[in-house]
Amino acid sequence: MNKWLKIGVITAAVLGVLALSCRMIGFNTIVDHDEEVLAAWGEVENQFQRRADLIPNLVATVKGHADFEKKTLQAVVEARSKVAGITVDASMLDDPERFKQYEAAQNRLSGSLSRLLIVSERYPELRAHSGFADLRSQLEGTENRLVVARGRYVEAVKEYNKAVRKFPSSVGASLRGLSIRPSFQATAENADVPPTVEF
Repeated sequence: MNKWLKIGVITAAVLGVLALSCRMIGFNTIVDHDEEVLAAWGEVENQFQRRADLIPNLVATVKGHADFEKKTLQAVVEARSKVAGITVDASMLDDPERFKQYEAAQNRLSGSLSRLLIVSERYPELRAHSGFADLRSQLEGTENRLVVARGRYVEAVKEYNKAVRKFPSSVGASLRGLSIRPSFQATAENADVPPTVEF
C-alpha cells in the first residue's frame, strides 16, 4: 500500500507542476484572448454582411430614378462585388496582407456608399421615396453598429497582441503557434482634411 501511496503522491505532484507550468506560461490566457478576438471579428463580419445585403435593395431603389448619376451607382456595385470576391475566414486574422486587402475593399465600399448618399441629396423625389428613406436609415444604423463592432475588435486585438508579446504568456503563444494580429487602421486617404460642407 505504501507503494501506491507514493505513486499517487508523485502523480499528483506531476499534475500540479504541469498545471502550474501551463498557468505560468500563460497558455490559457492566450486561449482566452484568441477567443475574444474571434468573437469580436465575428461581429465585424456580421455587420459587413448586413451592409452588403442592404446594397442591392438600395441600388435597385435608386435605379428607379432614371436621371440618377450612373457613375455613382456603378461605383457602389463594383465596390460591393470586390468585397464579395474576397474569401473571408478566421485565417485572414493571421495574414496581415489579406487583412489589409479586405480592409481596403471595405473602405472603398464605404466611400462609394457615402458618395451615393451625398449625391442623392440632389434628388428631392428620391429622398421623399419611403423605400429609399427606410434603406438609408437601415444603412446608417448598420454603419453605426459597424463602428462599434470595429472598436471592440480593435480593443480585443490590442489585448491579444499584448499577451502575445509579454512574458510569460508569449511562451504560451509560441507553443500554440500564435503571433501578433493585424488591426483596423485609420484610412490615410484625406484623413487630415475636414469634409467640405456646401449649402
